[in-house]
Amino acid sequence: MTLTAQEWLAKIRALPLQRRVRIMNVCGGHERSITLAGIRSALPKTVELIAGPGCPVCVCPEEDVYQAIQLALQANVILVAFGDMLRVPVNVPKGEVRSLEQAKASGADIRPIASPREAVRIARENPQRAVVFFAAGFETTTAPVAAMLLEGVPNNLSVLLSARRTWPAVAMLLDSDTPGFDGLVAPGHVSTVMGPEEWLFVVEKHRIPTAVAGFMPVSLLAAMYSVLRQLLEGERFLDNCYPELVRPGGNPGAQAQIAQALHITDANWRGIGVIPASGFGLNPCYARHDARIQFPDFDAAGRKRAGQMPPGCECASVVLGKINPNECKIYGRACTPKSPVGPCMVSDEGACRIWWAAGVRTNATAGDAQALDA
Repeated sequence: MTLTAQEWLAKIRALPLQRRVRIMNVCGGHERSITLAGIRSALPKTVELIAGPGCPVCVCPEEDVYQAIQLALQANVILVAFGDMLRVPVNVPKGEVRSLEQAKASGADIRPIASPREAVRIARENPQRAVVFFAAGFETTTAPVAAMLLEGVPNNLSVLLSARRTWPAVAMLLDSDTPGFDGLVAPGHVSTVMGPEEWLFVVEKHRIPTAVAGFMPVSLLAAMYSVLRQLLEGERFLDNCYPELVRPGGNPGAQAQIAQALHITDANWRGIGVIPASGFGLNPCYARHDARIQFPDFDAAGRKRAGQMPPGCECASVVLGKINPNECKIYGRACTPKSPVGPCMVSDEGACRIWWAAGVRTNATAGDAQALDA
């Protein structure tokens, strides 16, 4: 019999937890569901939920956003991007254009889209113009970009790819001296595409219980119960609490499309640095559609550096689960959704934006983290 969310919560509350347990949820969609459903405040005080590196907008490197802005302003291209990317700020002197939204207001032809098919349509409708698709995202949105390339795209369409793989960031955290969590709730949509097996390393190498979850409270609470029970009983295994969509092996067709169109590269994560084998690049056969090759004069590689967040912004620490969003010194002060300083306040999958939407408007004092009561 399928349990309700209330029943899963009751089972969690009945567990004899003797110490504080920290569970990281990787996915920004998970963080949104957890926060807006008030799951944090409903759990026992011994269970702490940590938002992890699950927001592609938040980790998109500053040099890629800067390159997209310069292409839009100077190359007379139509630049299309997923909507959240338009408000991501870059580090430039006061008075200069610092986001795609501002570039659009300055006259650049920038259009928000919701799917790669829209990029193809816009390119076909404007055959005399170069169209650049600024494609940032994790595996879930990268697969449709690969499919788009394989289906064939107009000659005037190129891709500025800023795609990232999810699991290498978690591996980097676990390989550090202070991983900071006792259990992992793994992302459902990524596992749907790439397979839950990608997360076996967390269990097998690091002996940390892991459960794949969907986005409804029932699935999330089931995953949390699984992780907590494993800790109590001394078990370690990968549990699938999203069987409706996550299957062993994932989606082989989508994986084959990614492999055919793209290759794995080392990649820079904003504010974090380069993580080995954590990104994608276009395969050489698609060079004519690679914006980095077609527009070499706008390559912003010289802007690469670790710690590319604006002054005072601690988005990198939020993304890595080292602090809660409202522990950032500028949260709710200089940085709000209306006037974001860092990328975590921009995206609907950014932890700062999610906490703000849930009503957390007070900045926590240093060393005194405010509990989230959504």
